[in-house]
Amino acid sequence: MSEQRTILVVEDDPTIQRILSLALATEGFQPLLSTGVAEAQQLAREHTPDLYLIDIGLPDGDGISLIRELRSWTRKPIIVLTGELNETDKVAALDAGADDYLTKPFGIEELKARIRVALRRLAGPRHSASAPLIQVGSILVDLASRRVSRGGKEIQLTPIEFRLLAVLCSQPGRLITHEALLDAVWGPSYHGETHYLHIYVRRLRSKFRDHEDSREQHIETIARLGYRLLASEVKSTDGKEA
Repeated sequence: MSEQRTILVVEDDPTIQRILSLALATEGFQPLLSTGVAEAQQLAREHTPDLYLIDIGLPDGDGISLIRELRSWTRKPIIVLTGELNETDKVAALDAGADDYLTKPFGIEELKARIRVALRRLAGPRHSASAPLIQVGSILVDLASRRVSRGGKEIQLTPIEFRLLAVLCSQPGRLITHEALLDAVWGPSYHGETHYLHIYVRRLRSKFRDHEDSREQHIETIARLGYRLLASEVKSTDGKEA
């Protein structure tokens, strides 16, 4: 029998907390409940949950700051739940490290679907042992081992960051449209949500940036259309050109 997945719910409204707890337990998850930032930080360290549901407005602190702190040490999915999420807040939450968001009131079935998708992303795409090595400037992407490095030093990516990079790597040097990227990384229901792409491409560029040569380009923006990975070389896992 597989180990039960744990989800940390950070929500100060007791009614919503009870509804979420029951819904998660019914789906076979183990819910951990917190009403504020300090308690959430303690539970996260003690239990290392598989996924986080976080309300932005908390009584003892800022939910976005909590997301940023969690993202500094965990790659597990973070979904924001809030009734006050305007466009600026969406960008701030995603930029802090959230993977997705839902605006209250939301349907429980939609939440369950978002959780399933987020956990599938965490598992990541399956790659065969013969998946190619992609050279992007000074960056080496090993799709088989899900490892990204520069000069032998690993670059840590979140599951969504790696998934986006893997989709770009699937067609190196070719334009991939916004719609195709959104569909492959987040799903067809995200068509039109291009701010997701802008934020995650910016985060990839930031992590790839070599301060010794800040002019090095890795991902090209094709205005109003999509993005292109500027791969200089594609090799098989034995080091030969593919």
